[in-house]
Amino acid sequence: MEKTLIKGLDVLEALALSEQPRGVTELAGELGLTKSNVHRLLQTLVHRGFARQDSEAERYSCTLRLWELGAMIAERVELAQVAQSFMRELSEQTQETIHLSILDGAEVLYVAKIDSPQPVRAYTKVGGRAPAQCVATGKAQLAYVPDEQLEPLFPRLEKYTPRSLSSLSALRTELAKVRTQGYAVNRGEWRETVCGLASPIFDASRKVVAAIGISGPIDRLTPAVLRDFAPRVQAGARSLSREMGYAG
Repeated sequence: MEKTLIKGLDVLEALALSEQPRGVTELAGELGLTKSNVHRLLQTLVHRGFARQDSEAERYSCTLRLWELGAMIAERVELAQVAQSFMRELSEQTQETIHLSILDGAEVLYVAKIDSPQPVRAYTKVGGRAPAQCVATGKAQLAYVPDEQLEPLFPRLEKYTPRSLSSLSALRTELAKVRTQGYAVNRGEWRETVCGLASPIFDASRKVVAAIGISGPIDRLTPAVLRDFAPRVQAGARSLSREMGYAG
């Protein structure tokens, strides 16, 4: 195991469990570390935003960064639990694989899924990732990312299939269409034989927090079938958004 990481986590845990700011000497004594080691670890935690230093008293305490990370994880768990009934309903209506994903930088992270009952189906796994610009749940969320943040996310667009978007201008055009119609489409842009459709999920603060969508073989989810399924996916996303407190 990485000893430096373990020591850093020990220091962070000691700060989190303490009701008062802690000094280097007392932390070193409590944890059985040298003062120089504790000082270096604390400076790293301060640099990364997990701790703050009282410069006059030379004492340290936790910031809210741990709470922020924990709240993000709790929100994902809550969202996945709330979404189950809506995902089941969509699964029964479409007989296709249903995904719930969140945006993590330039990728989507799948947090829940229901497999299609059909023998030929789209393959993904909970905890798996996909390039956001290539899949429907990714584009549904990217459509609400501020425009000035897109270029840092996508300094270049990798082509996974001949249908992948190849430029930032093409992506911007696609995302504008998503905002207008209320759903996004993947036309075999990540895996050539798989396509899908998804709509964004909003929370009480009108922020997009996830997307729900369907995916399946491209020869089964034809453009006509996707158009037929679009209102059902949108309805599921709207219902789930209301459950998350969205009043729009």
